[in-house]
Amino acid sequence: MKRLEKAAKISKILEELYPVIPIPLEHTDPYTLTVAVALSAQTTDKKVNEITPALFAEGGTPEKMAALHPDRILELIRQVGLAPTKAKNLSMMAHQILDAGGEIIPDWDFMESLAGVGHKTAGVVLSQSFGMPAFPVDTHIQRLAARWGLSDGSNVVKTEKDLKAVFPEETWNDRHLQIIFFGRDYCPARNHDLSACEICSWAATKKRMSEEAKR
Repeated sequence: MKRLEKAAKISKILEELYPVIPIPLEHTDPYTLTVAVALSAQTTDKKVNEITPALFAEGGTPEKMAALHPDRILELIRQVGLAPTKAKNLSMMAHQILDAGGEIIPDWDFMESLAGVGHKTAGVVLSQSFGMPAFPVDTHIQRLAARWGLSDGSNVVKTEKDLKAVFPEETWNDRHLQIIFFGRDYCPARNHDLSACEICSWAATKKRMSEEAKR
């Protein structure tokens, strides 16, 4: 089966499973989404959602975040991974946004210039807050794209390019979230029987199934 045919069949399954797609990180605007996504690196969305209410109560705008001392930000986010670095980045990011006019600008160069914001975080914010087409690749998407033979999984840049080539642009913003949810709900990284999976059972190669069965 060619990649385009495979992607079309995968899309149909994902649309049936996830006709309504919730955004996993709680937020109220583009700025709070940017903060939440930046905090989610090496941390579960559940943990981020647990700590952001207190953080946003004190630093829910760039102005309020910039007014907080980095040590106070660290106290509020201490439970997430890489908290000391993230606290410094959130402080720096807030000042950068204020210097640029006080609002998140829907522009790739601007987003990727912010402290603690990489290509994936920028893609999430631009797609979910502004509707700009993007295909952010997280660990779930990286893993499943390789399992399903849609990419060789060599790196996230290659995976993003490969997925953009097989899924129509107008579906990117939904599709990347659907793949993430499918990975969490049905297709875990460990102890997963690919032969019993609704997608892996036909999308994965016999070689891939054999390799994962030995892990």
